[in-house]
Amino acid sequence: MANGRIVQTADRAIGSRQLAALLPPGLLARPGYRALADAVRTLILDGRIALHVRLPAERELAEAVGASRATVTGAYDLLRESGYAHSRRGSGTWTDLPEGHRPVGAHALLGAGGHGADADCGTDLAIAAMGAPGAALTEALAWAAAKLPEAARTPGYHPFGLPALRTAVADRFTRRGLPTRPEQILVTAGAQQAFALVVSLLCRAGDRVVTESPTYANALDALRHARVRTGSIAVSDAGWDMEIAESTLRQTVPRLAYVIPDFHNPTGALMPPEQRVRLLSAARRTGTWLVVDETIADIALDVAAPAPLASLAPPGGADHVMTIGSLSKTHWGGLRVGWIRATAKMITELTAVRVAADMTGSVLDQLVALPLLEGLDRSLPERLAELRVRRAALVRALQRHTPEWSWQLPPGGLSLWVDLGEPVSSALSERAAAAGVHIGRGARFGVDPGTFEHRLRIPYTLPADRLDEAVRRLAAAFHEGVPLTPAVRRPHWVA
Repeated sequence: MANGRIVQTADRAIGSRQLAALLPPGLLARPGYRALADAVRTLILDGRIALHVRLPAERELAEAVGASRATVTGAYDLLRESGYAHSRRGSGTWTDLPEGHRPVGAHALLGAGGHGADADCGTDLAIAAMGAPGAALTEALAWAAAKLPEAARTPGYHPFGLPALRTAVADRFTRRGLPTRPEQILVTAGAQQAFALVVSLLCRAGDRVVTESPTYANALDALRHARVRTGSIAVSDAGWDMEIAESTLRQTVPRLAYVIPDFHNPTGALMPPEQRVRLLSAARRTGTWLVVDETIADIALDVAAPAPLASLAPPGGADHVMTIGSLSKTHWGGLRVGWIRATAKMITELTAVRVAADMTGSVLDQLVALPLLEGLDRSLPERLAELRVRRAALVRALQRHTPEWSWQLPPGGLSLWVDLGEPVSSALSERAAAAGVHIGRGARFGVDPGTFEHRLRIPYTLPADRLDEAVRRLAAAFHEGVPLTPAVRRPHWVA
């Protein structure tokens, strides 16, 4: 499939028209064979063309893109030389990765220099997350250490999650307005695993799935790997157009819809209650599973934290809703503890999928997570206060160094969705990387290739002085003497 979806058919081949539709507009205005090789390499690295897929025959692709066969031959030669393709005698050219190349998604988590976030070699603005709260984490580790000897006398396998932690997660949902029993909770290794499990259980290759656009980049990666057909609902600075959302669900009847209604990543928008009710009703009418990502729901900076979306459903109306969350944004990404809230029957089915993948989660991580979750209402205000300070610092830096850029101040969340005024996000991110600033280009968050080239996601999770220096470097890269121009999009990874 094209237009932002992974391309991989039953015989693991991509047609010439499919590939041509994925290529950026105006491609051959640049030096032909190198531009074509760069574009295909980018599609492979972004996951839009799967690995070990047969590329079109040279003559067919030349006709589809309006190039000479020599141009395609040269591009394929470059791809083979650089390790992004290989040929099998008599069976064509197949996509590949160079030996030792990191998989899609790993680069952002390794930081600007590839050695861990905030390594000495640069400032990382691709990860929208704070470091761990030191005092709270220290106390939780001490509590867990005291409990570990008792836990260690058991085999240590808890595929549904530690019973105490399942109860704590359920109790928190109940306090927030969504009555929940422990058997409705599955503890996972973060929200990303939670979403991957849901997709694995509910979707098959070729199923229709709807997401917002822009949306969380790693969720898009999970959908591409699942080989589903992805449609989108636009989220603008003004939020959601619910009439279009309802129409999209009605016309496409997707198997699953993935939404981030609470301080949406990357825009920061908060879905109003009346729109939540309409979304619930639309999904129920089309028989669509609604997956609600609450990972950032507690990062409420200017408003009260919202109640769970599923709490607005009529009695029995939330059975088609699955809610996922984690401690990654409120506490620490290094603590891989997340959860899924669904019906007890669905939790049982999801656990069967989970056991086939990793059997169970870390008991130690879950022991540490328990006091952190139970003490969240006490520790969170200090975290939110620090985020407000850092958000204000980022705004001041942008006003000082890049007054021509624009943004909406979000009521919560962890980042600004900045409008550059021209479609140069990818080119700017590459130039900024050379200046030591790693940042998530706008196109990484789009369902369709080439979208959001005028946007950057800039988190306000670093200390104020580092944010000011990072923006200063971004501004210098933007204002350099050589004008930025839209370029063949290269891969960048975010979290």
